[in-house]
Amino acid sequence: MTQQVPLFINGEFVHSRSDEKLPVTNPANQQLLAEVPHATREEVEQAVASAVAAFRLWKEVPVVERARLMMRYCQLLKEHHDDLAELLSQDTGKTFEDAKGDVWRGIEVVEQAANVPSNMMGETLENVAGGIDSYSYIQPIGVVAGITPFNFPAMIPLWMFPLAIACGNTFVLKPSEQDPLTPVRLVELFVQAGAPAGVLNLVHGGAEQVDQLLQHRDIRAVSFVGSSPVGEHIYRTGTAAGKRVQCMMGAKNHMVIMPDADRNAALNALVGASVGAAGQRCMAISVAVFVGESRTWANELAKRMEQVRPGAWNDAEAAFGPIISQQARERVLRMIEQGKQEGATCLLDGTGVAVEGLPDGNWVGPTLFTDVTPDMSIYREEIFGPVLCCVNVATLEEAIELVNALDLGNGTSIFTASGGAARKYQHEVQVGQVGINIPIPVPLPMFSFTGWRGSFRGDLHAYGKQAVRFYTETKTVTARWTHTESTGNQPDMSINLR
Repeated sequence: MTQQVPLFINGEFVHSRSDEKLPVTNPANQQLLAEVPHATREEVEQAVASAVAAFRLWKEVPVVERARLMMRYCQLLKEHHDDLAELLSQDTGKTFEDAKGDVWRGIEVVEQAANVPSNMMGETLENVAGGIDSYSYIQPIGVVAGITPFNFPAMIPLWMFPLAIACGNTFVLKPSEQDPLTPVRLVELFVQAGAPAGVLNLVHGGAEQVDQLLQHRDIRAVSFVGSSPVGEHIYRTGTAAGKRVQCMMGAKNHMVIMPDADRNAALNALVGASVGAAGQRCMAISVAVFVGESRTWANELAKRMEQVRPGAWNDAEAAFGPIISQQARERVLRMIEQGKQEGATCLLDGTGVAVEGLPDGNWVGPTLFTDVTPDMSIYREEIFGPVLCCVNVATLEEAIELVNALDLGNGTSIFTASGGAARKYQHEVQVGQVGINIPIPVPLPMFSFTGWRGSFRGDLHAYGKQAVRFYTETKTVTARWTHTESTGNQPDMSINLR
């Protein structure tokens, strides 16, 4: 019998009563792993109601106890690190090394969640006026919903619910229906760590379930990571319903290569950052901007990319895994063909790649385009596959202008030996995450994940101190306590504190 992916509501794993189910398949061989339900409206309602009820109790739990829960959870995640990575590899097709990175970057955020008392401290000022003190509290906001994508089924849920819950909120998680097995395991370990019933709930589904969460009167905030079209809908719908919303969305990340860069380091970085995880990273490098004489490096880049190949998760020689689904693969292939039709030079074509023993996998090999111009669709649109576009410019100023002209501003990097060039780039480029001689500058969780412009909708970003502010409200108290009875019997009509 096919495994049925459960919901998690009010502290219990339950099987959905829905008749609408989708297959969960291994993208390397199309093996049916499980069936995932689209939760019914009643089940989503139960999940939210459970979170509402739990919030009344959970918000009163001392912050240090909430932090200790995260410490226990963090330890369990570390103990099960490799098991989680193997499950994630089956779920997504990622190579084992890549899957381990997915898990570990999530664990790092849980470590930060254990430090939540320091990040929830308010402010105090004595004698703001005569005998009057002012102080602020940071308090949880209520029930939070998280909507997460397929490409990081461990890391991105761990960006969200540990911090939100550590702040005193309760949470409803709606992970991607394409690889739900890893999030279910994250929930199991959270329960094992001692999480009370209702604090974390898990539902599955698609657009209908997402819209129900967005419009639900009891959900106060929504965190989202995914594509730009979906993110725009979530932001508009959620904010229209009066909710606090943060949406991390699409990207088209540039890497600028200066002529003085370490040639070997820059080319190796380009290969890994463009085709790693089959290019299915929101921080993947999808555009190489060669400045001046560095344009002559493109042929060598093609030779290096040709040496890497996709393969099974447990193939130590494989550089990356398959595309997540057949539909996603078909879109990548259409984009590659469109690039050829638009006049770009396909220096390396990965459309015909095959993997021995796995003929049914969603394979796309490394693909490299040169002579790409900003008007081409392969330049403007997020491909989300192992495809790298090369653009040539004469100066650093032209490179900065090129990057800033594109609406998406998630991540970028520059490879150079010049501190002056690096500083100019980091100062002038309009992108949230900047790497200097680092290709994928995803910040560690004491900072925040800070996409700009079309890559982000909202005001406060993911994890770090900004996430604590997103998941909390500030309450300011102004107080006067006197030792003597009030004198006088006249009303005080002034707003001036004396």
